[in-house]
Amino acid sequence: MTKPNYSGTYHMVEQENVDAYLTGLDVNVALRKIVCMLKPTKEIIHDPETGAVKINTITTFKNFSMDFNIGKEFTEDLRIVDGRTCQTTVDWDGDKLVCVQRGEKEGRGWTHWLEGDKLHLEMRVQGVAAKQVFKKAE
Repeated sequence: MTKPNYSGTYHMVEQENVDAYLTGLDVNVALRKIVCMLKPTKEIIHDPETGAVKINTITTFKNFSMDFNIGKEFTEDLRIVDGRTCQTTVDWDGDKLVCVQRGEKEGRGWTHWLEGDKLHLEMRVQGVAAKQVFKKAE
């Protein structure tokens, strides 16, 4: 079965429960307020043949880049987000990309999936889930 190609540029169109998610990561209140006002753009370069993925999250405040190979564990530097590093693995669950981030916080990770021209992102930590939806640029 062929896996979807996530490549593209996506602009955020909605989000929910992000403040609670950031609270679960111990992000201070001032930074949480800023982050909740941002409307990030995601630029994804995905090579389905090799499993290489690069996700650039671009905002007017800070940018974040994540490079990985699907199915291979790596050390992820999340100091820009919450001052931590963790052992991260991103793998397929059907057509979804599921990330497990092992470190100080239990149940940390995210899931990306495509529905038409929308990229969905669910972020999880310690039983709290937040959701963002991005629309593919034309």
